[in-house]
Amino acid sequence: MQYHLNGFQSGDPSVAPEVAHGDNVDVLIVGCGPAGLTLAAQLAAFPEISTRITERKSGPLKIGQADGIACRSIEMFEAFGFAEKVLKEAYWVNEVAFWRPQPDGNGLHRADRIQDVEDDLSEMPHVILSQARVHDFYLEVMKNSARRLEPDYNRELQNLTRTDDPDYPVTATFHCLDTGSIEILKARYVVGCDGARSTVRKSLGHTLNGEAARQLWGVMDVLAVTDFPDIRLKCAIQSADHGSILIIPREGGYLVRMYIELDTLHEDERASDRAVTADMLIEKARDILAPYTLDVKEVAWWSAYEIGQRVCDGFDDVPDAERGVRAPRIFIAGDACHTHSPKAGQGMNVSMADAFNLGWKLAAVLRGQANPTLLHSYSQERQAKAKELIEFDRDMARLFSAKPKNAEEAAQFQSYFKKHGRYTAGVETRYDPSDITGDENHQALAKHLKVGMRFHSAPVIRLGDGKPMHLGHTIKADGRWRLFAFAGAEDFGQPDGQIAQLCQYLSTNPDSPIKRFTAQGHDVDSLIDFRAIFQQAHQDMRIDTLPDLLLPRKGRYGLIDYEKVYCPDVKVGPDIFDHRGIDRTKGAVVIIRPDQFIAAVLPLGHFDRLAGFFNNIMIQQ
Repeated sequence: MQYHLNGFQSGDPSVAPEVAHGDNVDVLIVGCGPAGLTLAAQLAAFPEISTRITERKSGPLKIGQADGIACRSIEMFEAFGFAEKVLKEAYWVNEVAFWRPQPDGNGLHRADRIQDVEDDLSEMPHVILSQARVHDFYLEVMKNSARRLEPDYNRELQNLTRTDDPDYPVTATFHCLDTGSIEILKARYVVGCDGARSTVRKSLGHTLNGEAARQLWGVMDVLAVTDFPDIRLKCAIQSADHGSILIIPREGGYLVRMYIELDTLHEDERASDRAVTADMLIEKARDILAPYTLDVKEVAWWSAYEIGQRVCDGFDDVPDAERGVRAPRIFIAGDACHTHSPKAGQGMNVSMADAFNLGWKLAAVLRGQANPTLLHSYSQERQAKAKELIEFDRDMARLFSAKPKNAEEAAQFQSYFKKHGRYTAGVETRYDPSDITGDENHQALAKHLKVGMRFHSAPVIRLGDGKPMHLGHTIKADGRWRLFAFAGAEDFGQPDGQIAQLCQYLSTNPDSPIKRFTAQGHDVDSLIDFRAIFQQAHQDMRIDTLPDLLLPRKGRYGLIDYEKVYCPDVKVGPDIFDHRGIDRTKGAVVIIRPDQFIAAVLPLGHFDRLAGFFNNIMIQQ
């Protein structure tokens, strides 16, 4: 974390200097779920962007709902600055146990106990923590921002209209539930994060398409005493005659969540028709766990739901036929555009990924850095990922509810779980080639840093102060692109080396994206954060002979940034070059989007390709 750039300031460095509020709204966010708060926290990083976020409820979420946090989401939390808080409080899912009926049908036995997350899938674990706590951390980031952003609660959206106003073309009318008054807001952009019954989605004329599985499930968070031996492990349990149960230990050491399979619904039934009670869920859980006992002392939260997989026919307000005519102004994210079962643990995670994808794009357009056509990529990228999720969730839900006839059939779910562990961890997302995601022509230069996928971090040593750290943790949620230059074997920053030549081009050539932006009076890394990784041990490198671009002068005093250069950390295993398949002879340049996804892998000397990539994105000024 860097601060004091423009003068010494005491106090909490995570609290930004406050800026004045205006009446105009650049982005209006409807809904304070995980998608809405992720987007609000991202936009709060930009003092020049005015953001409002509204919520129908009277205050923050307190209990219940989603709890599983994928590895990829923790990587994202690191970018927002609160990963450590989540990891401190959460339950870590280290192993998963699979229980099936005894061969004679009398009771249960543990069929297997496996590692939950494969080695080197991520530097972050899979954890369990109340959605309400995740909300709290986002709310803290928002409140500490320069805008001091806080939600407007008790606001029910009544209607949303698009007008001919060139500056603020979207008008939203709210009913203030606490006062009974009406509030009208005008915005440049509106994002509906208002759940499966989204008013924003309905205003666009979009629908959620799909079908229900007709399978009724109950969920409860309980404090209980039991002789079931794996109560503090994530467990998938399939009984012979009473259905299935998924046990998810919760944070704090005692609380446990149970997803309990109930009866199949008839064609004309809904979950509410069954009049499910907490006592019914407890009794069903006991039947499934028998002969083990379950004495529930307290039910902290419970609900009943019907499994359904649905995805919206559009994620913004532009019909496909008009993509080349106008840019979108209204978007939907999270449950407003896709719904699925909770057992794969994807709902909250995918919703936050939606918002992280959209947030930097809105910021780039509003800050005059990118053409509004960039906003089309949100629907193109995230709708495709939602459809993939629906197919995965359908298979997962079907296998979980299957009635196995023999041990071979019973093992299918376990096999499926192992096979798709990378998907449930959130690290398998891959975006198709586009203006912001390049081709794979030079993928061989960085074999394991896949174009279109998230940047897979690895340990390094920071040259300036010898600090061991993860390179990916330098990618913060600040809207900046990253250029990571991996040096060839004989390059240690000398003037005739490829790293120095790249630095010379970036800092002096008027066609380079960094030079173009600094020529407009911005700091050298305000749009593109350039860093270099050398192969030499950090004790063997000389920092004082490196190119100026790797020791940039910034801020009002021209202070030197010493955090741009890294070397391998050989104490933790294979170094980053071997770990991520970087060509040791040729090196590589890796372009990383503001949402941590790899946009391109290029040779160090391909300056025209580098400039051309950013020319497709940045506004020419």
